[in-house]
This record gives sequence, C-alpha cells and structure tokens, in this order.
Amino acid sequence: MSNHALLHVPKHLIAIATIGAAAALVGCASTPPPTSQLATAQQALNAADTAESARYAPVELRKAREKMLQAEQANVAEEYERARYLAEQAEWDARVAERKARAEKALKVVGEAERGTQELREETLRGLQ
Repeated sequence: MSNHALLHVPKHLIAIATIGAAAALVGCASTPPPTSQLATAQQALNAADTAESARYAPVELRKAREKMLQAEQANVAEEYERARYLAEQAEWDARVAERKARAEKALKVVGEAERGTQELREETLRGLQ
C-alpha cells in the first residue's frame, strides 16, 4: 500500500483501529498468569495424594488431575482466564478427594474398633459361662 493510499483513509477509521489495538493489548495485559492458583491446586493435589486418595477416592482424584493438566496446558497457551478457572476446579476436586479419602479411612478405623469391641464382648460372655 502506498503512502498516497493512506492519505485517503478517513481519520476516524485510523482512530478506531488504534483504539481497538490498544484495547486488545490492555485486555491481554490485564489478565496475569494464574501462578498462585496453579500452585494452590498443586498443593491440594499433594494433600490428596498424602491422604491416599488414589485408593479411597480414585474418581475424584482423576478428575482433579485432568483439570490440573488442562489448566497447565491453558497457561502455556496463555489462556489465563481458562487456566485460572481450571486450576480452581482442580483444587476443589482435589480437596473433595482428600476429604473423601480421610472419611473412608475413618470409617475403616471405626469398623475395626467395632469388630474389636464385639470380639471382647464375645470373649467376656464365654468367660462368664
């Protein structure tokens, strides 16, 4: 395009294009990478692993891991809003997995205690006969 052709472009179109370009740049700059959300989600996944979620809450843990992977991929692609959303979802899924695992382990302990109590009762009754 020659310089002569640019002279015939209406000034309001140039102004609109400039404002649009500036808005696009500001829009990109206003969404920072979700570094803290990704770190928090990873911490929640680590806590779920410590709670043995793979054994007691495998479905919930799998969902959390899938969302975390998607969040990391979105972050690499600079889709920061999507990455933030997915990291938050991964965090909550991991927390659900952790709590479910802890609850399942507690139920197991209660069941073992009840069986032990029942065995003691039976032994006591046998001793009385």
